[in-house]
Amino acid sequence: MSTTRSGGRWAVVAVVAVLGATAYFVVDHGRGTAAPAAPPPAVATVAVRKTDLANTQSFTGTLGFGAPTPVKGTGSGTVTKLPAVGDVAQRGKALYSVDGRGVPVFFGDTPLFRKLDNPDLTGPDVAVVAANLNALGYKVGHPKTFTFAETLKKWQKKAGLEETGVLDIGQVLVLPGPVRVNSVTAQPGDPVAGPLLTVSATTKVVVAPVSASDVAAIKTGAPVTVARPDGKEVAAKVTSVSTDVTGSPEGGPQGPPKVNVTVTPDDPKSVADLDSASVEVRIATETHAGVLAVPVGALLALREGGYAVQLPDGTLKAVKTGMFARDLVEISGAGITEGLKVVTTS
Repeated sequence: MSTTRSGGRWAVVAVVAVLGATAYFVVDHGRGTAAPAAPPPAVATVAVRKTDLANTQSFTGTLGFGAPTPVKGTGSGTVTKLPAVGDVAQRGKALYSVDGRGVPVFFGDTPLFRKLDNPDLTGPDVAVVAANLNALGYKVGHPKTFTFAETLKKWQKKAGLEETGVLDIGQVLVLPGPVRVNSVTAQPGDPVAGPLLTVSATTKVVVAPVSASDVAAIKTGAPVTVARPDGKEVAAKVTSVSTDVTGSPEGGPQGPPKVNVTVTPDDPKSVADLDSASVEVRIATETHAGVLAVPVGALLALREGGYAVQLPDGTLKAVKTGMFARDLVEISGAGITEGLKVVTTS
């Protein structure tokens, strides 16, 4: 049923419900009287409500300790002791031994690439050693050159190393931070100059391969939801978006181009009972907070264009639509307020 637009009335293409204001009668010929017909059925209504709407994307990821990173030994000598899987590297503590001496861990982004034995030496490797001595309680400040040999001797004594005041390649292992031993690839008796082990994050993370075309909407620090295999939902955040792309534009065995997105649960205890699992990651790509919304079934498409909602008395009110999310739609317009009752099909 449709009506033409005149006198301020709309022509409605899709009508959820029509409320008749005219009385309907049937004639009882046998008795010559008119009897009222049954009233039209009641219509379903819903209140306009204020809410937050979000469009989300879902990706399948793997819960674990993240992608392992290989660790190679440097210098010379023979490996005499190796860590166990699950051990955590700690600053100043030996992770493995060479020729019977432990190789302590320093944290930093520059490995030792030369012998530090001259007070005129300067560079990022000198800065890494100074920063770690400071962190271990040996206050050397922030010297630009290697002028803290005497303080280094004190640390070497406590660490069980020769008190030389000199630090050579291979005498310490520089890692980016605390890491967990993921696997051990060497054996005692192997030369130290080679692959020794792999390390991964110390806390469980989710790694999700995301299509390269979708990753632009995902930002580091964005809140996400992780759905566990048992259906429980875990709050998490995006902690890194890889810059390495796998796959190829033409597809092939590896599929289309993808980028790994790493997600870290806010509470590590929420996944403590899972060693490894396939999970679903849901991330909001667009959010509209505090908007007025109704079910999509409450919208009426107008012949002249646009949309309206219908009040229980049959009045139509034009609305402007915003975000569509799940079964809800954002609406605004004159007279559209929170709590307003409108007719709906759902």
